[in-house]
Amino acid sequence: MKNIKRKIFFLIKLLIILFVVFLVFVFGINSYVKFSVHSRIIGVSQIGNIDPDCILILGAAVRPDKTPSPMLEDRLKRGIEIYNKYKINRILMSGDNRTKDYDEVDVMKNYAVNKGVPARHIFTDPAGLSTYESLYRAKKLFGSKKVIIVTQQYHLYRALYIARKLGLDAYGVPTMKKEYTNQQSRNIREVFARIKDFLITFVDPFAPVDESTTINSDLPDIPE
Repeated sequence: MKNIKRKIFFLIKLLIILFVVFLVFVFGINSYVKFSVHSRIIGVSQIGNIDPDCILILGAAVRPDKTPSPMLEDRLKRGIEIYNKYKINRILMSGDNRTKDYDEVDVMKNYAVNKGVPARHIFTDPAGLSTYESLYRAKKLFGSKKVIIVTQQYHLYRALYIARKLGLDAYGVPTMKKEYTNQQSRNIREVFARIKDFLITFVDPFAPVDESTTINSDLPDIPE
């Protein structure tokens, strides 16, 4: 009986130790990712000193009626605000178009055009299925070098960290602070997404992604 109790006590101690190590691992990486790029999050008024070659608006959910969700609309509003203020004539809209019935980038482009942005200044990347893929393709396929990333602040930390690991000179401009539906769940998921992308970029920042999807060949290239 004593041996059984010792084994149970040892197992409990081991589980507690493993749990503590797990927490240190999770919160350590999460804090490192956020701290390492915090200075790259700026306001709209600070963009004038940067001279970016591109505004990158990251995709988010769209409604069945082909209008942007509140989160995506806020990203688009911020991107259009930057475009109008600084006349950066290349906006890259990167999102999910994995099926013909779901198309984030066309919804994004149509919204911007309806707000007065010329279509010739908009690039669309329909294979931005994740934050990592959007940043990878912005650099490898679109030739971006210095970008302004537009998304919510909780998401910007990871996007900027990936950009840095890929060699992109990136700054992030957050949308207005708002609480969206299920935001607490998003915040929790984002912690683990940061860990995932930290590990991906640690092992190989140029891990293979899909480069086969056709992009806007009729638009001018971003110059070298």
